[in-house]
Amino acid sequence: MKKIFTSTLIILIFSILNSFTTHPYHVGSVEFRYNPVSRTFEITGRFFMDDLENAVNRKMGKHLHFQDSKYKNEMNAALQQYMEEYLKLKTNNKFLNIRYIGFEEDHESVNVYLESETVSNPKKVETAVSVLYNLFDDQMNIVHIVVNGQRKSEKLSYPNRYLYQQF
Repeated sequence: MKKIFTSTLIILIFSILNSFTTHPYHVGSVEFRYNPVSRTFEITGRFFMDDLENAVNRKMGKHLHFQDSKYKNEMNAALQQYMEEYLKLKTNNKFLNIRYIGFEEDHESVNVYLESETVSNPKKVETAVSVLYNLFDDQMNIVHIVVNGQRKSEKLSYPNRYLYQQF
């Protein structure tokens, strides 16, 4: 009886500890905010840190870690390459170059910052967002596009990656 109680207690403790290190939902968000002064889209992606770390490592075949400063330069290079592949922006029927700026850790999440090349008067905005799709087939990305104060948002669920908005 004591052996069963001990085994049950160990399983219960492991389950409780494990519940703090994982999350049941795979969701991220990406905001494309047009800045009329700089005439660029300022892009911010927000993702669970462990999910983004695992997706980048899987794609790049590496073992990088956000919270270890010795990997910061390598993580920046890997994130730049990862975002180039999984995040696209097109306005007025023209693909825009997107420049990776950097990342910032925020508790259990990571904010990734990017900026587009200059564009005047975006009327038709198209995005392709498939961040974390290489890791999860239940990934959802909430995409926000903001132009001249007008915000349009939509949920993209795997495998859907395309969003088109008219302003």
